[in-house]
Amino acid sequence: MRLALEFDPRIHLVRRYGEGEILIGEQRITRPLIITPQRLVLDWGASDLHNLSEAQLQALFEQQAAIVLLGAGELQSAPSPTLRARFRARGIALECMNLGAACRTYNILANEGRPVAAGLIP
Repeated sequence: MRLALEFDPRIHLVRRYGEGEILIGEQRITRPLIITPQRLVLDWGASDLHNLSEAQLQALFEQQAAIVLLGAGELQSAPSPTLRARFRARGIALECMNLGAACRTYNILANEGRPVAAGLIP
């Protein structure tokens, strides 16, 4: 799906998602990634949002975001209580949603200047 927003060239925003890829700026990404307004982590390596490794979690924590969005697939799924507790212990709000909702929510929060990171699996 193509997202029609006014883009701020100073921040990373999702321009399109679907069919196994995410378009950020002019970059087509087909693997799991972490996006923040100022940074792209293209070697995240996650394949299942319910079974994140310690290294994959640490990569999310390192983004210094107050809000972390996890998005994959077409169906929304709830994070485990253990995963939610790990984020809560660090003062980070966690939301899990389908890929489209995560991309749209990320763009809105990033455009508002909020400290957000999204872990996305195309």
